[in-house]
Amino acid sequence: MENQYQYFKRDISWLSFNYRVLLEAEDDTLPLYERINFISIYSSNLEEFYKIRVADHKAIATGAAQSDEETVQSTIELVDAINLEVNRQMEDRIRIYEQKILPALKKNHIIFYQSRNVEPFHRDFVRRFFREEIFPFLQPVPVSKDKVISFLRDNRLYLAVRLFPKGKEVTREEVDKETREEGDKGESPCQLVDSSTCQLSPQYFVMKQPYSKVPRFIELPKVGNNYYLMFIEDIIKANLDVIFPGYDVDSSYCIKISRDADILIDDAANTSEIIEQVKTKVKKRKIGDVCRFVYDRAMPQDFLDYLIDAFHIDRRELVPGDKHLNLEDLRHLPNPNPNIHPIRKPQPMKLTCLNERESIFQYVEKKDLLLHYPYHSFEHFIHFLYEAVHEPTVREIMVTQYRVAENSAVINTLIAAAQNGKKVTVFVELKARFDEENNLTTAEMMKASGINIIYSIPKLKVHAKVALVLRRDKEDKKLTSYAYISTGNFNEKTATLYADSGLFTCNPIIVNDLHNLFRTLRGKENPVFHRLLVARFNLIPELNRLIDHEIQLARKGKEGRIILKMNTLQDPTMIDRLYEASQAGVEIDLIVRGICCLIPGQEYSRNIRVTRIVDTFLEHARIWYFGNGGNPKLFLGSPDWMRRNLYRRIEAITPILDPDAKQELIDMLSIQLSDKRKACFVDENLHNCWKSAHPQKEKVRSQYTFYEYLKEKLE
Repeated sequence: MENQYQYFKRDISWLSFNYRVLLEAEDDTLPLYERINFISIYSSNLEEFYKIRVADHKAIATGAAQSDEETVQSTIELVDAINLEVNRQMEDRIRIYEQKILPALKKNHIIFYQSRNVEPFHRDFVRRFFREEIFPFLQPVPVSKDKVISFLRDNRLYLAVRLFPKGKEVTREEVDKETREEGDKGESPCQLVDSSTCQLSPQYFVMKQPYSKVPRFIELPKVGNNYYLMFIEDIIKANLDVIFPGYDVDSSYCIKISRDADILIDDAANTSEIIEQVKTKVKKRKIGDVCRFVYDRAMPQDFLDYLIDAFHIDRRELVPGDKHLNLEDLRHLPNPNPNIHPIRKPQPMKLTCLNERESIFQYVEKKDLLLHYPYHSFEHFIHFLYEAVHEPTVREIMVTQYRVAENSAVINTLIAAAQNGKKVTVFVELKARFDEENNLTTAEMMKASGINIIYSIPKLKVHAKVALVLRRDKEDKKLTSYAYISTGNFNEKTATLYADSGLFTCNPIIVNDLHNLFRTLRGKENPVFHRLLVARFNLIPELNRLIDHEIQLARKGKEGRIILKMNTLQDPTMIDRLYEASQAGVEIDLIVRGICCLIPGQEYSRNIRVTRIVDTFLEHARIWYFGNGGNPKLFLGSPDWMRRNLYRRIEAITPILDPDAKQELIDMLSIQLSDKRKACFVDENLHNCWKSAHPQKEKVRSQYTFYEYLKEKLE
């Protein structure tokens, strides 16, 4: 029976989200360098998208991989649709950058040269800087169709140059001979000068920009009230005559390659095999298959054709870009003007209640504690671990680690606990994409310090963000213990960038459930969870029960209400349940930051609204609200509603039982739904539709409004 419901394509929905990120660069009420940073984020997101998602699709399209969901033909069509949408977005990216950002910089006395042409008063500086700082690191490599003599590295900028030998001519007979040797393709390999002679065929070179030796952006001498910046590639273009003294330079354009970065860890039989795979396969990222060839869209077709043939590029991998590629580097753009204030973000606050008490343990014994990062300081969690280190009754500490910060205070505190005689167990997920090496290195360091390490589970990823502190007295009797369940990683860096929430509780049922979860990570089978919802065990049955209850209420003429906040909504089975609830009359609000495959605005989704919030911090929390006939049930934890999260990972989510904590989350959701400044509706065409005709004039900007809400609660 054919499904009556429809869904957005996951990757096209993601592109809609990334376009919403780009739109932040157009908001002239934001600090200038924050707008510039959003162009960097947009570009960085797109790079990873091609290296993972598009690379996977290309593998299916070429027969190198198989999929239960896509055929070869549908995959080819999807990649074409992706490239079409990316090309459309690039037009807007260029417009925003050239017509909004550059004039705004100029208005603030920052002249950002966008070509090799500079004012006369800077020409000597540019020449001298090139000769002294750049030229020693350049290595031009000839490009030939006959053999590949240059390997294009992943995500590195190259300058492709076309030139002719100076003053050298050949006869018509020599031209005809060369044409025959080329296979007589019907095109002369050179350009006529007169009827009897012509120039030699052009020669092509590529040069990798000195990535680690010279900054991408060069500050030039200040003149009057103006500051000047220049791309390194434009300085190189202005001095090509120095690099190629015996040639006339015809033209030069930037190119780059994106390579497949999705390493697949096989379903190894044991931990040692997983570790060995991580060590060997991570190294292959730099030499993965090409998934994108990006080039300056101003490049002539014959120039592009030559490069395609020389580097054996599939034309389906072509993605036109701007004259300046890798704009993710804009996050490093210097701010030479001291009158331009840096980005001002809300500073993390410390809870007064914890400042008044020396013990977080004592506070949590009386009342559950809810923290919201980055509005609250992550130091509170570090303090929690630090207290466990020095509390004599603490016997054991257990933590999961998915993405670990460098020089992590969390890890250092756990090492201190182990050295202080505590039993410390850390589950480390080695299959966290792009963090495999860092996680392995950190795990080996912790293991050497006496910490018991549990590595990745074959066929599963552990994505739960949980910590447990167990206490016993001298007679080995159980004392009050503490559980912490979070929506974000235990990572000090991301805790200042991502909007997450975490709950401290000493509820004995939740503590025991969490203890059972850690036993499961050690290999215990058939665990039982009473309060904690854990993916692959009791999560899906409980979600279905909660949705069914709202449907029953609506069918009885009572209020059925669901609010779901998450990063991604993709699982068709759960989307169908929401469609079903909508048809029954349940009012549903979805706050989905990224991918949302549910299509609003249809007859079967008429009661569903999809809100997307993009602002200073990355919305990362997963919070679920079920109206329950006026006695709301709220949940907080790690899973998104994706197939991988619900069926192929270990995820944990906790009910919120404390009335004050419950109300705080209800208030957060209410503030976010009332945001008309940075929140958009996502419509049935995947458009980001502003909730207000003049969003910049709206008062409620949910991230800042919620910060003020939390700040008032301190007073």
